[in-house]
Amino acid sequence: MVKQDLYDKSTIRLFDSATEGGLKAGEIGLITSKKGLGKTSVLVQFGMDTLLQDKQLVHVSFDSSNAISWYDGIFTELAKKKNVGNAAELKESIVSKRTILNFSLDNFSLAKVVNTLNALKAGGIAVSGVILDGIDFAKVSEDDIKAVANYAKSENVTVWGASTADGDKLTDSVPANLEGYFSAVLHLNQKADAVSVDILKIHDKKDVAAGLKLDTKTLLITKS
Repeated sequence: MVKQDLYDKSTIRLFDSATEGGLKAGEIGLITSKKGLGKTSVLVQFGMDTLLQDKQLVHVSFDSSNAISWYDGIFTELAKKKNVGNAAELKESIVSKRTILNFSLDNFSLAKVVNTLNALKAGGIAVSGVILDGIDFAKVSEDDIKAVANYAKSENVTVWGASTADGDKLTDSVPANLEGYFSAVLHLNQKADAVSVDILKIHDKKDVAAGLKLDTKTLLITKS
């Protein structure tokens, strides 16, 4: 089955291997970096991983990024690696399980996002994965993050978020009072020859040496 093959060869398997299983259902992960290094690309790779399992994904964007173009681009690169013959048909099948929502944190809190996700469930959409692109910790409260954490745990949903951070330490990526809500924190760090994917936290481990980076042309996760 082509979809299963793409899942088995997904870039996320590299992350799972490096972290002894990766992020579990019911947990929240965070990706941080300076602007323009590839946070959305990595988020979409995690989102695509959910879709390749024939599960429902909700992608929430707070920064007006063109999410559809990102999914199209990531799918094209994954399909090239597998040399998929019926790419258009396969993509249509995959995106049928994707819901994209655009909000502004200036007038729509994360708690309200959770209410929207619960409304989708009430409408018959059994969400398995959630992407939150463009979290601004200056505009969210601990109650907001707690609401997302409670939703993820109660609904057994995997949530990945992204936020801009200049520093490359865990304390730079997430406020100390919020760090405990995140089971995984990744930081994209510009090095001389590539952008490294640094695992600052995965469950009870810190600063895991994974040897992951982003391909300079495709922005797909790869091994160093």
